[in-house]
Amino acid sequence: MKELSISTKNCIVQKDDALLIITLNRPEAKNAFTPEMLLGMYKAWRMLDQDEELLCAILTANGDTFCAGMDLKAGADGDQRSSDEFLSIMKEVPNIHWQALLRDNRPNKPLILAAEGYALAGGTEILQGTDIRIAAENAVFGVTEVARGLYPMSGSTVRLRRQIPYCLAAEMLLCGDHISAHQALQFGLINRVVPDGTTLVAAREFAEKICSCGPMAVNAVVRALRSLQEDLNEEEAMEVSDKLAGPVFASEDAKEGMRAFKEKRNPIFRGK
Repeated sequence: MKELSISTKNCIVQKDDALLIITLNRPEAKNAFTPEMLLGMYKAWRMLDQDEELLCAILTANGDTFCAGMDLKAGADGDQRSSDEFLSIMKEVPNIHWQALLRDNRPNKPLILAAEGYALAGGTEILQGTDIRIAAENAVFGVTEVARGLYPMSGSTVRLRRQIPYCLAAEMLLCGDHISAHQALQFGLINRVVPDGTTLVAAREFAEKICSCGPMAVNAVVRALRSLQEDLNEEEAMEVSDKLAGPVFASEDAKEGMRAFKEKRNPIFRGK
């Protein structure tokens, strides 16, 4: 596994064949966001979209806390400095922070979350931008902004009510309470609860399954998941879905998949 040059001191980006692994790396401050962390994540998501060799990504963290969101200690005094590179990119990409936090311009490839310990405020908000979510037994979630007199700006007021039942979303957003990993599983917010220390292993298992599938098919499904929201009626959504499906069924991968099934062997997909 190779660490990439786009890594920053607070965000380690590694490539392992077709898999990109993004690790939040500020354990001494509960992985609270910094400009350097956001810069690393932004670069990682754009690389994931642009590198044809990459098929999916895992977001995880070092230490015993996944992410505490915004650094409230620094934010209260406004003393967290941005690097020259971050400020330079922001001139061209004003929403770099929202892209980093998966609110805007999400990659069109599968995103897997592996969370250990507390994932609060922005930690739960970024979760909602991922597709498959693994949590340790010790994981704790919560959209806690209201408890600090703040507003969850990374998308929870829009996404959470679409991803879990409305009344549960309202409870999380309005009360700012913590919920356990098993509560999050019951809510439908996450996919799996696994023993502490094993979330990355479980996430890799999901990644291996995804990477073994047809790349064009996976990409089309992700695009459908991103674009077919509740604001489209069923007929309109089906039309968009059919347009995404057409190139997949016409591909060499589709022929290879059916041929391999007939020949009782694993398919060899080439993304064509």
